[in-house]
Amino acid sequence: MVRSTAYIASGKEREIFAAASRNGLPVLLKGPTGCGKTRFVQAMAEALGRPLITVACHEDLTAGDLVGRFLLRGGETVWEDGPLTRAVRDGAICYLDEVVEARADTTVVIHPLADHRRELNVERLGVKLIAPPEFMLVMSYNPGYQSVLKDLKPSTRQRMVSIELRFPSPEIEERILVQETGIDIDNARRLVRLGQAIRQLQHEGLPEAASTRTLVSTALLIKDGVAPQDAAEAAITGPLTDDPVAAKQLLEMMRIYIA
Repeated sequence: MVRSTAYIASGKEREIFAAASRNGLPVLLKGPTGCGKTRFVQAMAEALGRPLITVACHEDLTAGDLVGRFLLRGGETVWEDGPLTRAVRDGAICYLDEVVEARADTTVVIHPLADHRRELNVERLGVKLIAPPEFMLVMSYNPGYQSVLKDLKPSTRQRMVSIELRFPSPEIEERILVQETGIDIDNARRLVRLGQAIRQLQHEGLPEAASTRTLVSTALLIKDGVAPQDAAEAAITGPLTDDPVAAKQLLEMMRIYIA
């Protein structure tokens, strides 16, 4: 039996995503690292009954990587569809995670799919694919992390329906920890309070806040018998910073909230 992806909504994100899907509109998910963007897309793909193709974007990702290329196999030249082309052909949801990390030429293939044309130009095959109604383009990025030089262009942003995801409220985050890890509510509440406190901490050695993902990892370690402070140090402090001053501040906060 395949386990469905659990997702607890914090606002109207489910309704907006579903409406965008029904109307052939692409979606831009904005939010900090670890707030649940990928989990949300997985849950919505399941809810809508659509296959999901996820692309983790990086600085070397090109338009050719998305569309496809000719490859040599067994002495023959064969065409292999890229993930974006497969999604168009199959009527899938194509999720471009952290899209601004990809090279600038990717917008050449994204733009025609993200407006009224809904078409993908496969130049090397000399064909244009018209996306079926089931196809959906979803992109994500972290506005707080990206530099000015790597922001999305207005011409791209204005093609999208934007959904902003934030960290859950304390009550919802406690439910997530209990549901995902089986930890008791008292420990879940302590971890959430710690996470809330860290998110208020301003320190140049701490470029990212404690995400829901890091709290889940901490809760799993605690549930498995690791002492709470040791679990938090391993799953929160270590991943968040190498700065000794910032690490010391985090450890002091852990002694206050979960010791």
